[in-house]
Amino acid sequence: MVSKQYNATQTLQHLPQQRSNTFSDMKMVRHLLLFVLLSTSALAQKTQDSFHKVEPPFWWIGMKNTTLQILFYNKDVNVSQYTASIAYDGVQLKDVKKVSNSHYLFLTLEIAPSAKAGNVPIQFSNGKKKITYQYTLKNKSTADNRIKGFDASDVIYLIMPDRFANGDVKNDSLPGMLEGAQRSKPEGRHGGDLKGISDHLEYIKDLGVTAIWLNPVLENNQPYSSYHGYAITDLYQVDRRFGSNEDYISFINKSHQLGLKVIQDMVMNHIGSYHWLAKDLPEKNWIHQFPEFTRSNYQGTVVSDPYQSAYDANLISNGWFDTTMPDVNQTDPLFATYLIQNTLWWIEHSGIDGIRMDTYPYPDKNFMASWVKDVMYEYPSFNIVGEVWIDNIATTAYWQKGSKNSDGYESTLPAVTDFPLCFSIPKALNEPGSWDTGMRRLYNVLSQDFAYPNANGNLIFLDNHDMTRIYLSLQRDMRKMKMALAFLLTTRGIPQLYYGTELLMDGDGGYHPNVRKDFPGGWNGDPANAFSASGRTPEQNEIYDYLKNLLHWRKSEPTVYAGKLTHYIPEDNIYVYFRHYEDKAIMVVLNANDMKKELVTERFHEHMKPFVSAVDILTQKRLESLNSITCPSWGILILELQK
Repeated sequence: MVSKQYNATQTLQHLPQQRSNTFSDMKMVRHLLLFVLLSTSALAQKTQDSFHKVEPPFWWIGMKNTTLQILFYNKDVNVSQYTASIAYDGVQLKDVKKVSNSHYLFLTLEIAPSAKAGNVPIQFSNGKKKITYQYTLKNKSTADNRIKGFDASDVIYLIMPDRFANGDVKNDSLPGMLEGAQRSKPEGRHGGDLKGISDHLEYIKDLGVTAIWLNPVLENNQPYSSYHGYAITDLYQVDRRFGSNEDYISFINKSHQLGLKVIQDMVMNHIGSYHWLAKDLPEKNWIHQFPEFTRSNYQGTVVSDPYQSAYDANLISNGWFDTTMPDVNQTDPLFATYLIQNTLWWIEHSGIDGIRMDTYPYPDKNFMASWVKDVMYEYPSFNIVGEVWIDNIATTAYWQKGSKNSDGYESTLPAVTDFPLCFSIPKALNEPGSWDTGMRRLYNVLSQDFAYPNANGNLIFLDNHDMTRIYLSLQRDMRKMKMALAFLLTTRGIPQLYYGTELLMDGDGGYHPNVRKDFPGGWNGDPANAFSASGRTPEQNEIYDYLKNLLHWRKSEPTVYAGKLTHYIPEDNIYVYFRHYEDKAIMVVLNANDMKKELVTERFHEHMKPFVSAVDILTQKRLESLNSITCPSWGILILELQK
């Protein structure tokens, strides 16, 4: 039965006029108007509430891909019995798909460039009942440079939102969320949120980084250890304990106003076991099913292995990451479109500048190539880095766009995580130098960059949220720490720093909470507030100031982030390399020895011959002669060569 619609203006025109000037008549008018407005609003809300989920919840006019798939879901109704129709200029209903689960219906719309933004009335009928759903189409943003991407000119600051700062204690524990904040528990939520990060954006900017990567902020309504964000239970909703979708957009806008880019962490391989889709699957095959729980083998090398067994290949692609993380099937056409559209929705809705994709080799590799292609087609200035956790250069390079793979696979991924370089850094600094140890490790890893189509597009890092903190890996040695940072910020690639590195935070990666400790000062009552110099120890201020100096210098020095890299085989455990760009050159000398060394520069003549002096950017000391250079023990020289 269709309820009668009321028009407030028409109703007012038929009110009795005899006593319209009396107070009682005016009071009656106000009451009736309020009643009509509330009734109309309630009716509209009831119509929209006919579906528990509509995803994407809205879309845009002006997208390059003019096709839109919409999921309609009601857990209590046979939605598949509905027929659908649309009468809206520029919008055509192309297809209606039913699935095994009658609670779902998938509509495919074709949106012409001529269509206007507005509410598209979608009519549903099952012969007995008619429903009109108002689906909103907005205008796609036309703002110049809204989405910037990221590249080697950037330095990325990685933050785990639950562990950085608690800006709003009211959202620590909320009705309907299965886990509340229990800061005393290492595996529990600690209450960090988007407001906490927003409140300290000036600190992040002042440090000198240019981009922020947040571990996943989407809803993780799981009963245990939900703080990390990788067991997503709603792909269209920010976790309410972090804030709202609007809070996330406000954080991004504020970051952009401060010149900071934002990179969103996404997961395509799995969802949380409490995801609403997992509880009522459209099709059984949306999640990889086994007779009993079957875990992934976590061996990303299998995907590119020319001698792979079907058994091993099945486990890496289809096995579950964990008991709480069902492995999803991206080869189902409806689910594939759902996932791609979800990514496009977040980019357009929020204005993020890039994506870090979790466990990149684990999902179906052909789907991943299509996913990246569709994203980059819609947003050419965007950038995506895939997590390829493999200590093997050839296998890592397999996943970067432009690789000539013998199996014919054509990756479309612009950037990969450079774990081979990451793993080599603590070894290089902790070992004595020899034929293939010490600083030779850095040289040997970089000498294999021919395998990468774009090594300068690799994400390089010392550690992250899953690894032993670099300060501990370097045996808590300040000299080694400074050298690692100097190398990271002067070699090729896109550097990433993990929050707290600037404070010498440490922790063993064998137990994840050890490397995900709270930022000191992010919670009221913390004994120290490291967001200010007065709250840091002398050692913390020493490394903070050192890193800040490097970061601000790098930000304005294209010779470092865009210049060609030339390095020399380390001798006597001293690594020398140059970055040269146009007529400028920077010379880096890393002396990983416990004693002072005198470096004779004759063998570097090909890069030093136009230059007669240099300025050390770390100390601002001037070197008037370049014939030989004195290198202190564990000395770091970053020299701007001058003619």
